[in-house]
Amino acid sequence: MSKTLIFTATYNEKDNIKTLIEKLNNLKIDIDILVIDDKSPDGTWKILEELKKNFKNLRVILRDGKAGLDTAHKFAYQYAKDIGYENFISMDADLSHDPDEIPKILNKLDNNSFVIGSRYIKGGKCEMSGFRLVLSIFGNKLIKKVLGLNCNEFTTSYRGFNLIKLKNFNLNIVNSKGYSFFMETIYRLHLHGVKINEIPINFKNRKQGKSKIPSIEIFRTLKNLFFLYFQSKDNIR
Repeated sequence: MSKTLIFTATYNEKDNIKTLIEKLNNLKIDIDILVIDDKSPDGTWKILEELKKNFKNLRVILRDGKAGLDTAHKFAYQYAKDIGYENFISMDADLSHDPDEIPKILNKLDNNSFVIGSRYIKGGKCEMSGFRLVLSIFGNKLIKKVLGLNCNEFTTSYRGFNLIKLKNFNLNIVNSKGYSFFMETIYRLHLHGVKINEIPINFKNRKQGKSKIPSIEIFRTLKNLFFLYFQSKDNIR
């Protein structure tokens, strides 16, 4: 068994998943891969079942339907701890996260508990443009200001966990649903006394498929952000 588990959640990623699995295995480092698919209507899970025949380090979990991004990440994190992996890295399946960044994340995890692949620190790049870019920059700056954390990237799933150092951290304490799950995870780690480390990455625009971030996620994130803010104020009193 490898020391490192790479995880991604999929929903309608048939045009990207084969390339991602191949790129991960081309890294020539010792990893296992876990993919949780929510029974993608486009047949992503069928492609994954075929890929398992060629890549023995690939594990696939097929759920009955859309059960939520947050629940997939919680399950995968606990799965990694239960099996005994030392490192857990999560990433998007749409190729916006470059697998070539993984060795840098692992190197940083050697002496740290938690690492974020960040677009918004020196050396980081983001290929988004227009309203999406403005919204992302503004959103991350707002979260940083409201929560008062020394972190520049709250909304990406590209992050690494040193499971040995985080043996007492339970991801189930994160209550936020959807994409705001990633923001609250950082907040809970901070409360747990974990240093938030960032390394620069190049965030790429997806080439195939459509973005799955619905407008309601913006309002959900704002609601959860201010819930965390007022919760922190209550804890100080």
